[in-house]
Amino acid sequence: MAEKSGVAARREEIRKQYWPKEDLWTGEKEVGWFPAPRTLPLILGLLSSKEISAKKDPSSVYLDLISRQRGEGVIEMGHEADHAFASGYEGRRAVRTWQERMKILEDNGFIKTVEVGNQRFKYVAIIHPTTAVQGLRDHKRIPDKWWNAYVARKLETGEPRHEQREKKKANAQKVVPLVPSTKTAGEKKARSK
Repeated sequence: MAEKSGVAARREEIRKQYWPKEDLWTGEKEVGWFPAPRTLPLILGLLSSKEISAKKDPSSVYLDLISRQRGEGVIEMGHEADHAFASGYEGRRAVRTWQERMKILEDNGFIKTVEVGNQRFKYVAIIHPTTAVQGLRDHKRIPDKWWNAYVARKLETGEPRHEQREKKKANAQKVVPLVPSTKTAGEKKARSK
């Protein structure tokens, strides 16, 4: 097991001193948990802002969606009423309210959806939050105050900036040219025997 850094060791001592018997959440990988960016609170705040959603806050819907994706970035949706309930909506208008929030997320670039039959949101693709936020920034829909806090938090946590992610994607897509073989067909055939 790797030795803990000085800061981590200090926090471990604080935990032992003040909460020795408490079952604390440590963020360790457990079944049933999902990874999320450390900028998630800022993103949820942005989604609930009047600049993005007026008075129709979609943040609980977004949180439900990202908690359902299992690493592929795609969700095969179940019953809309179940998603509405998980997002905090109950009653006769629950599904309609949930659908309105889904549309806000799609209109703002946080998700893409596919309709199948009577199910308006059968498949949902979760757009990387860095890409979605950058799209809003490019369209001048994000206040500078929020943007500055977001950039500062990304720097603090080491989360890659949009430009870094784009560069990494471009490098990954570069095709390595194949070196043509200098062996003759006869040599290849003899070797395979």
